[in-house]
Amino acid sequence: MPTTYKPLTSTDIDTIVVMMQDFYAIDGYPMTADASKKLFAEFLLDGNLGKAWLISSGETIAGYVILTFVFSFEYGGRIAFLDELYIKDEMRGKGIGKQTIAFVQEEARKAHVKTIYLEVEPHNEKAQQLYQASGFKIHKRKLMQYKTNNQ
Repeated sequence: MPTTYKPLTSTDIDTIVVMMQDFYAIDGYPMTADASKKLFAEFLLDGNLGKAWLISSGETIAGYVILTFVFSFEYGGRIAFLDELYIKDEMRGKGIGKQTIAFVQEEARKAHVKTIYLEVEPHNEKAQQLYQASGFKIHKRKLMQYKTNNQ
């Protein structure tokens, strides 16, 4: 069955948030459905923030992917963060992840993105292999974070 990508719309928010809950539960990440719904509403209003798609295999929704944008002087313009890529358990092992990464890489080229970054859990070796097979390299810098009180 062909894999297709439908740009996320406001009518898809409930669908994607249910999948997000499943995705976040894998590693025990906290998630509030209402907060995520509000974030998607904000995200969809500003195309400069990024793009999101529902992934389908035939008539079945297989998952979703979110690409967010950042401007970087070091990298010469727009860079992207492959913020989330989720394929439902029953849809894994069918090449959908590989096809989706190729799709995201092409969409990034169309959006004049210079570099795509992503995070992957150290224990998720299958994802690491998938990303490396698609041309991603382990970055020698360490990702750090600072949380403001604006949460």
